[in-house]
Amino acid sequence: MIPALGLLAGIVAGLLLHPTVPLWLQPYLPIAVIAALDAVFGAVRAVMDGIFNDKVFVVSFLSNVVVAALIVFLGDQLGVGAQLSTGVVVVLGLRIFSNVASIRRHLFRA
Repeated sequence: MIPALGLLAGIVAGLLLHPTVPLWLQPYLPIAVIAALDAVFGAVRAVMDGIFNDKVFVVSFLSNVVVAALIVFLGDQLGVGAQLSTGVVVVLGLRIFSNVASIRRHLFRA
């Protein structure tokens, strides 16, 4: 529940503060958001499975964002940024949907 509350607090803070993103950082922001969502949904799943660890969550959150951004940066340097961005979105999207499916099964267990 803590990750979900943190996500909600972040959304509210973003809506109230209207932060600006530097132009050079804008291509990486959507990938970072998807990577962060993957970590949050993984944490929610871990809470429901009874194996949540806050240290693991923080490391997962930060490493997901950094690795995804590095992959996109490398793709930009090689001239294939769009393809690697798509790859990152697909992989993290699959993980997110897998975690959501597990959460749903846990919530609606009969």
